[in-house]
Amino acid sequence: MVKNPFIPLDFAPRAPHIFAMSLPPGFLDELRTRVPISQVVGRKVSWDMRKSNQGKGDYWAPCPFHQEKTASFHVQDAKGFYYCFGCQAKGDAIGFIKETENVGFMEAVEILAAEAGMSVPKPDPKMVEKADRRKELADVMDEAVRWFQMSLNMGAAADARAYLDRRGLNGEALQQFEIGFAPNDRAGLKSALMGRGISEQQLVDTGLIIKPDDGGTSYDRFRGRIMFPIRDARGRCVAFGGRAMDPNARAKYLNSPETILFDKGRSLYNHGPARSAVGRGQPLIVAEGYMDVIALVRAGFEGAVAPLGTAITENQLAMMWQITPEPIIALDGDKAGLRAAYRLIDLAMPLLQTGRALRFALMPEGQDPDDLLRAKGAGAVQSILDNAMPLVELLWRRETEGQTFDSPDRKAALDKRLRGSTSQIQDQNLRSHYDQAIKDVRWDFFRAARSFKSGSTRNIPQQAGASTKGSVLAAGEGDVAQFLREAVILAILIRYPELVYEYLDELAMLDFEHGDHPAMLRILMRHCQDMDFDPSVVLSENLGADPLEKFMTLGHLHVVPCLRRSGDIEMARLTLKEELGKLGAHRGLEAELQESSQIPEDGLDEWVLHRLGQAADAANRAQRADQDDQTQYDVADNGARISRDERNKLDDLIGAIRFQKTKK
Repeated sequence: MVKNPFIPLDFAPRAPHIFAMSLPPGFLDELRTRVPISQVVGRKVSWDMRKSNQGKGDYWAPCPFHQEKTASFHVQDAKGFYYCFGCQAKGDAIGFIKETENVGFMEAVEILAAEAGMSVPKPDPKMVEKADRRKELADVMDEAVRWFQMSLNMGAAADARAYLDRRGLNGEALQQFEIGFAPNDRAGLKSALMGRGISEQQLVDTGLIIKPDDGGTSYDRFRGRIMFPIRDARGRCVAFGGRAMDPNARAKYLNSPETILFDKGRSLYNHGPARSAVGRGQPLIVAEGYMDVIALVRAGFEGAVAPLGTAITENQLAMMWQITPEPIIALDGDKAGLRAAYRLIDLAMPLLQTGRALRFALMPEGQDPDDLLRAKGAGAVQSILDNAMPLVELLWRRETEGQTFDSPDRKAALDKRLRGSTSQIQDQNLRSHYDQAIKDVRWDFFRAARSFKSGSTRNIPQQAGASTKGSVLAAGEGDVAQFLREAVILAILIRYPELVYEYLDELAMLDFEHGDHPAMLRILMRHCQDMDFDPSVVLSENLGADPLEKFMTLGHLHVVPCLRRSGDIEMARLTLKEELGKLGAHRGLEAELQESSQIPEDGLDEWVLHRLGQAADAANRAQRADQDDQTQYDVADNGARISRDERNKLDDLIGAIRFQKTKK
């Protein structure tokens, strides 16, 4: 067998591994669980009890594979795994016995089985035969690798060599990735390998040639293509990917068919080398194709892999998570790449667990990793990887991009879609964290949207503006009426928590100004969709018990009918609606007056006065239930009704800025 350039020769698969395949299913798993790995390793090391936690099966010791004084060798019984942070030695109990006792795989199995009180079953002849067949075909594939490499140096491959040179692949890169060429010849590979004693059936079984069903002459599957060997995690060549040189070819990329060696949905390009690189501290980067992987590896990102011409499968995700708990999905910066990322969300959600996550690194529009590396270098790629977004952020982007949410119906539909996605997460604790993250993003999103809208000076306000902090009519803590109005609203929401979600949009339009009121409102809104939502609990957890206790002792709250009599939610709903309307109208007038006070003398015109009159009229309508018998009204020149008290305040404001209307 040719030396595999992807992995050190010392770690190439050895023949005894074949017999592991002949053992009954589940035997090795049971064997590994019978004897804690700490028991096996403990015979060869001295545990550092200052770092170890015996109760949790977590142990540290100086590494038995290299000389060191500090304890960098880590053993976890729960995972049945050892790893050295110094020399990167790693494996399970069987691997440890192999390395420390200098025995083969099956001998290590027999040693561990004897310790566990288990007998090793005799190999199944059919399984041994199948394993032998796989080794036989893997040898055929290695012969094909060498022939394709040789063909790349022939005259017929001139265009292929020129293409590879344009893509920045020098001789070292070609050798590292074993890149070759399949001549445009129906029987080039077939004739060469059969001349070396390989049978036609072996070539058919590897997928290297095609045998027509009608019994016609067999022919090479790959013709006129640049060839990329695909190796499994153990370094065996199991398939090829071929890139067509003819721009009119039916398929730009062609993979080997499914064979006894190759399952496309269970394979990753560059699997073995990437796994080793991740063990050395590199991130696992999942790109779209061969050239992206090669470019990333050559630029120093050695933990790069790619699926094989299809969307990422469930099995491939599991393989990635075996390598690292948080792979980075690096997709092309186009619509197809984004669609692939969105599809992956639905595949990944039911499979997420604590310790299993995904991050997404989206390339600039119109570029793949190879393009970006050639244009801006490794630093640009590193920056994108450093800012890779978590899955929950991409989920929000998918559900909101290009949409507007200007009605309760659209917002409710958004909430339903998001809950439908997160409900697929089986881990209850993880699902609750995803739901909370969604709530936080939702709050920030709609808060920003409302603030943006409120900033427009061309809207006639019927509710609060974006900010009233600097209003000439706002007196902060001294504005007792507004302070108490805020308190009534909060007290109703605490007593009747179902009203928080019902009036979520109206609440978010207001800016509470006094004491702990803003924080209390934000907390209630963020948690209102929790299944076990209890306002008193969440407020106490986030603010402490003292602020809530102080708030509930306000004497004003005890005279509000819906608070004095519990259980009357209809009265509470009507009171809340009325108080929201009053506070909104008041804040709207404040905002208009504040804006007007900033307008230069020559900027106040009939339109400004009209807006002020509209705001004042809205405020008066909200107060009319309380003041119909008391308030005296004036009628402005534009016909708007305004209370005399508010009109006097307006006159004072206009007088303060020395405004005089110019006569025509």
